[in-house]
Amino acid sequence: MPPSSPPPTAVDTAPRLAEERGPLSRAVTRALRSGGAPRHAAGAVPDADPWGEDLQLALYLLYELHYRGFGGVDDAREWDPELLRLRRAVEERFLDALRAGLQDTPETVAEAFAPLLVEPVDLTGSLSHRLQTEGELWQLREYAALRSLYHLKEADPHAWVIPRLTGQAKASMVAIEYDEFGGGRADRVHARLFAELMDDLGLDRSYGRYVDHAPAPLLATVNLMSLFGLHRALRGALVGHFACVEITSSPGSRRLAKAMRRCGAGASAEHFYAEHVEADAVHEQVVRHGVVDGLLAEEPALEADIAFGCAATVLLEDRLADHIREAWDRGDSALRRPLD
Repeated sequence: MPPSSPPPTAVDTAPRLAEERGPLSRAVTRALRSGGAPRHAAGAVPDADPWGEDLQLALYLLYELHYRGFGGVDDAREWDPELLRLRRAVEERFLDALRAGLQDTPETVAEAFAPLLVEPVDLTGSLSHRLQTEGELWQLREYAALRSLYHLKEADPHAWVIPRLTGQAKASMVAIEYDEFGGGRADRVHARLFAELMDDLGLDRSYGRYVDHAPAPLLATVNLMSLFGLHRALRGALVGHFACVEITSSPGSRRLAKAMRRCGAGASAEHFYAEHVEADAVHEQVVRHGVVDGLLAEEPALEADIAFGCAATVLLEDRLADHIREAWDRGDSALRRPLD
């Protein structure tokens, strides 16, 4: 039998609602607080910036109803038809922007993944390289606070694709997810390891704690996973996203582990990334040859969707890296508000 789990911690509690950033996020937060329908102007969705703070926060809040929900909000709101109608409209605005930004996307898996399989000679644009070579502890803290919105739910969005796969793709996906969820041990769940990293950095490990600190480029990276995961029609894109993350994780994790060590962040902070160096090197092979090849064997028509999911992931990660790098180059915080 697996060992008993440790007592629940703040990482397991329902988060509070974020502060609104415009008409769409205001409509969502007020609807969730009141129990009523979301109310907004007729043109609020089509007029919204698909990359902007308001739309990305509204989408994030609507997606969180499918994860932990929010304190004081009825769990039944997850399937509220008015909220789902708004979510669908916002999703389409986001998807349209993604497709417009990826008009020249490769349509084959080989073309989409080829650039990711070779380490660039010039790493000067790499955020993990910057943190490894010259990052300061305050920058590592900012980076971890932002990434917590993903890492404290790590592997959850990808689990939605499992019932939508068959054969080798399903078997390989489950094998990787089993590892992500700690191989049956709660103390080895990757989300728990990240919570321990946050402890070392003096951050609050509460789930969703730093949403008010997170700018739109970060929210977009988290929303992308939920968008792909919640729609069966986008299962190919979800696999493309998952493969992209696993293929690129190991080199970046190696650099971040060195950054944590150099800055004296703590043993748990270094361990989280060191764990991913080895694990994700193995996962890369399994996802490429098991999940992706397995899915293509069963559903070859999804190849362009897999390529799209990969390209969308790269696009949004590049946008986030640009945002962080530009803020730090100015000597500013990359967060919307300072850490406590």
